[in-house]
Amino acid sequence: QVQLVESGGGLVQAGGSLRLSCAASGSILNINSMDWYRQAPGKERELVARITSDVVTYYADSVKGRFTMSRDGAKNTVYLQMNSLKPEDTAVYYCSAEVRATTRATFRTSGRGTQVTVSS
Repeated sequence: QVQLVESGGGLVQAGGSLRLSCAASGSILNINSMDWYRQAPGKERELVARITSDVVTYYADSVKGRFTMSRDGAKNTVYLQMNSLKPEDTAVYYCSAEVRATTRATFRTSGRGTQVTVSS
């Protein structure tokens, strides 16, 4: 059993910053990659950022230069530093991970999400 728990969401004014965290726990052998997705009301889920086990990062064009994803491998935790937030960044942010469990099974799992609201 592997669990992902997100934290750090909230309400912020446009131009402000928030830092999201996602902690993975359970029967983890290693984590291949971890992602941040977001879904705004009436919109499709969007991949925001990804970090691999080699610490290679990917960002959606809409957040490049404003968001930074990092990881603490020892804690199986990733962070999403979000700066210069815009109202269009308002969404539920989900953490997702591709995990190799101690059973040697590899699968993807996601957290329950954390709400980010940016007021204009």
